[in-house]
Amino acid sequence: MELSSDSEKADRRRERETGTLGKLVALLDLVALAEGPMRFTDILSLSDQPRGTLHRQLSHLVEEGLLEVDRDGRYLIGIRLLKLASRSWARNEFRAVAEPHLRRLQEVTGETVHLGVLRGSEVIYLDKVEGRQSVRMYSQIGNASPAYCTGVGKAALSALDDAKLAERIADLEFRPYTEHTLRSAAELLADIRDIRVRGYAFDREEHESGICCVAAPICSDGDHMLAGVSVTGPAYRVTSGKLQDWAPLVVATADSIMTDMRNRMGPKR
Repeated sequence: MELSSDSEKADRRRERETGTLGKLVALLDLVALAEGPMRFTDILSLSDQPRGTLHRQLSHLVEEGLLEVDRDGRYLIGIRLLKLASRSWARNEFRAVAEPHLRRLQEVTGETVHLGVLRGSEVIYLDKVEGRQSVRMYSQIGNASPAYCTGVGKAALSALDDAKLAERIADLEFRPYTEHTLRSAAELLADIRDIRVRGYAFDREEHESGICCVAAPICSDGDHMLAGVSVTGPAYRVTSGKLQDWAPLVVATADSIMTDMRNRMGPKR
């Protein structure tokens, strides 16, 4: 599998963001993923847009209700965008089909269960059923995490064929979130080969220190929709042995979700 250089990855990102829509989406991402409201100067320093162009783009997003400006002149996510996100979540057929299976898995294991969908090189958390003893972790519905260092992400990536997997990996930047994070495409590919053989993935404190999980891939409608389901908990309580014991349950849950999706999306008579 041919791997891309960092310069090639940067070129592809710039190509995606050259169109008007791409620039607006990039601005939305920038503001939405920030830890708090952003001043114009903060956005300007992080974007490649001239001052006048950036001001016009932000004004358009504010006029459409996708961004808002607070009393201190800082930009934050607009109510309209939150409304669209809420509608998307509530009406998502995949989430609705998966929900009872997620709850059953949580009842059996007692730990937090996640449902995530692969989008590009990230996983978007579509649903989360809290464990009996909730643990503070990054994952929240709507949040995105890198696919290469999360159980759900690696499970979903494993369902891709080699050519499409190479395309996704080409866009990855291997940031070391913890001392256990995979550091290169070669390490990720080796892990994915193992995942394909056994049918499930592990996250052993790769994204968050002290957090581990076991995950299985969900593939619906060919590979049009790739996702994963996982059981997650703190490393002091969720041992490697427990993760191994739960693996068949997680795989069975993923299979049940796929079966229900095929039945729901099959030809109507």
